[in-house]
Amino acid sequence: MLLMLLASTVNYGQTTLSPGDIAITGFNATDDNNYVFGTWPNQTSTNTENEFTFVLLTDVEAGTTINFTDKGWKTDDTFRTGEGTLTWTASSYQPCGTEITINTGVVINYRYIFFETGRTEFYNVSPFSSGTLDTTNFANFELGTSGDQILAYQGTEASPSFVFGLNFSDPTDYFQQWYTDAIDAETSALPTGLTNTTNAIAIRERDNGNYNCTATVGTALILEAICTASYWNTENTRFEPLGGCIYTCGDCGDTVTWTGGVWDNTWGPDDTDAVVIADNYNTSSGNIHACSLTINSGVTVTVDNNTYLEIEHDVIVDGNLIIETQGNFIQRGEGSDAGTFTGTATVNKTTPEKTKWYHFTYWSSPVVDETIANVFPLVDGDRRYSFTAANFVDNDPIDDEDDDGNDWQHASGSTVMTPGKGYAVAGERVNLGAYPRQDDITFSGVLNTGDIDVTIRYNVLNTGGIRWNFIGNPYPSAISFLKFYNANSSVIEGAVYYWSHSAAPSASNAGNQQLNFSQDDYAVKNVSGSTAGGSNVTPNDYIPSGQGFFVPALSSLGSPSGLNVTFTNDMREINTSSNSQFFKSASTKKSTAANTVANKLWINLTSNNGVFNQALIAYIDGATDSKDAMAYDAPKLINPGFAAVLYTNIINDGGKYTIQGKAINSINEDEVIQLGFSTSITVDTEYKLSIDHLQGDFLNSNTIYIKDNALDTIHNLTDSDYSFTSEVGEFNERFEIIFKEEAALSLDENNVEANTLRIVSLYGDAFLFKTSDHLSIKTVAIFDLLGRQLYDLKGTKSAETYSLSNLSKATYVVRVQLSNGAVITKKIIKN
Repeated sequence: MLLMLLASTVNYGQTTLSPGDIAITGFNATDDNNYVFGTWPNQTSTNTENEFTFVLLTDVEAGTTINFTDKGWKTDDTFRTGEGTLTWTASSYQPCGTEITINTGVVINYRYIFFETGRTEFYNVSPFSSGTLDTTNFANFELGTSGDQILAYQGTEASPSFVFGLNFSDPTDYFQQWYTDAIDAETSALPTGLTNTTNAIAIRERDNGNYNCTATVGTALILEAICTASYWNTENTRFEPLGGCIYTCGDCGDTVTWTGGVWDNTWGPDDTDAVVIADNYNTSSGNIHACSLTINSGVTVTVDNNTYLEIEHDVIVDGNLIIETQGNFIQRGEGSDAGTFTGTATVNKTTPEKTKWYHFTYWSSPVVDETIANVFPLVDGDRRYSFTAANFVDNDPIDDEDDDGNDWQHASGSTVMTPGKGYAVAGERVNLGAYPRQDDITFSGVLNTGDIDVTIRYNVLNTGGIRWNFIGNPYPSAISFLKFYNANSSVIEGAVYYWSHSAAPSASNAGNQQLNFSQDDYAVKNVSGSTAGGSNVTPNDYIPSGQGFFVPALSSLGSPSGLNVTFTNDMREINTSSNSQFFKSASTKKSTAANTVANKLWINLTSNNGVFNQALIAYIDGATDSKDAMAYDAPKLINPGFAAVLYTNIINDGGKYTIQGKAINSINEDEVIQLGFSTSITVDTEYKLSIDHLQGDFLNSNTIYIKDNALDTIHNLTDSDYSFTSEVGEFNERFEIIFKEEAALSLDENNVEANTLRIVSLYGDAFLFKTSDHLSIKTVAIFDLLGRQLYDLKGTKSAETYSLSNLSKATYVVRVQLSNGAVITKKIIKN
């Protein structure tokens, strides 16, 4: 039922609004026609249908009109047809901070009015109390429970001036983004003049959403927080009441000063205060979150390890600012305003332990205009590199090696470290006897902040290999991997590769030098999770300050000259441990407590002669059991001369994966996970498969088995590691992870189905394999009792004869796959 209101007959003035002068704060697409709201004496009965709230972020004069529509915006700068429009008119002056509720049902409306220090605060103000609705044009305004949008504008439909946009029809149901066009009633492009996360917001598709009041003081802070998807609650049931935050506009409030070892207001600053540091301060005494920061001349502020200093707006450093290795200094201001630095700012970083001087660390500068020689003065000039993505071509063969060897370039001492670009730098060669050791590195200058663009490129000749680009975190704080990927998913694949040095260089490794490092030493992070590299450090959800890393450009990236990835202040994190990952080994554990998080299983391959490999299988929202983008399925990088590797296999795909995402509902007692194993080790080696750690309700409450198809054995991997030996080769069908022991037993001579296969010794080395008439033989694999595969034979008929001259007098395991998909395992004895 549509709300019918009388249009005003009085002409008022009009406040012209700019993008971000209002913000939508909640929506209910689900109808609820019998709701009793409020407490006596303000209790009302309602007939509520579609509903949304918005907050004014500037003062609005009486007569100001704002149009709200659920019509999608098209790439030709017009609206879709077929949806509706609401026009709200302010019936009186409305101050900044007023929140207004629009409802398309019949409502007995109300408001609360408070008077505190001369300021009026409105709670859940309805159209009756704050304005009127022109119902002429709002037929068909119906928020869809499968996703929709609300676009706010002034002007006419033919020539709109957009002031805010909300999209809750997420195209991937996981990442927050707008469509490129309005393709149906649920979709919309980002309207002209609006910027996502700045004056527009895209959230995951749910029927109803409500901003959670994270920031309610300071105009810029309020808008920034409302435009952050993680600060919204979303449900498939209505929010009652909708909205409800108390907003206070304006810039920074009171000035709070640190002097004489105490705060002058006793309790310390909050995020609305202008903070002045007049005496030395260390954040080990307390983290600071403030509206602005001034460090007086002669004063030193130290952001200690596992602490943070977060500033929403201005930063003035007349003294000294020191940020330690695992400290986080965060600026939240928009654009690229770095603040005023008449004093000094330094970022100290300590590398992981290096065994040899020639071990590399991947870097990215957190300060402006820093040079290679200033940061790494004692590193040999031929041990400092940048990477030229436009030169990388990997086609013949596809081995993740540049075909003509010109991708890595020496970085001279005068090279200015471009913000957001990656650099590979070895250790100091002096005092060779001092290794193993850690190197202490110092960056000095104006701190990077605001939006930082880095161009992602590729070579058009690189048609087979991954389109690698070497970039890095440009800030003196950690950033969220997921926020970084969500913001740049139209340019890069969803995986990052960190260098995690362990193995010695070898001539057998891929590369253009006589000795090259192993690609097994890359740790990998994507949306599904992370796997450890050679140093057994598993990346967490954050990219540390100053950290360089590789990302692949999308194969659909347009021009080879590139598009930009963008780093923003919104990606920066204040979690006290978010900046520690790169510099401290992660402890491993068998399992975490049962919980409601995604089911994830990390499997390790180790050996008695130094092999370490890790694979992750993750059951997460957005992934499928087939091959997905690298955001879910990250490929395993394998050197041509590798020692031994573990990976997962995907059905109907020949790739090898270090991380495999699977559909969230695929995990059950009948699930089978295919593991691939390959080795080039010729000496006797004992390998082990083990659970590194796991998470999720199903994995914590079910036994995990490893099935060895070569030996026809099943081992309880939850209780103990599984040891085995192997000949040289690639084995993609030998190992499986299963969860129900009795269902996994292979067919054998005691099984009824086994009678469909007979193996008969004929003459000499000839053996006859015969099935029932309606089944044919597809493959025959023969293993010795050590699990070494001796034969891999093919068949097309129900009876096949093979010469098995390599078999000596012993017992062997025969595995036969039939045309109906059945697999039969038998033991044979050659006399």
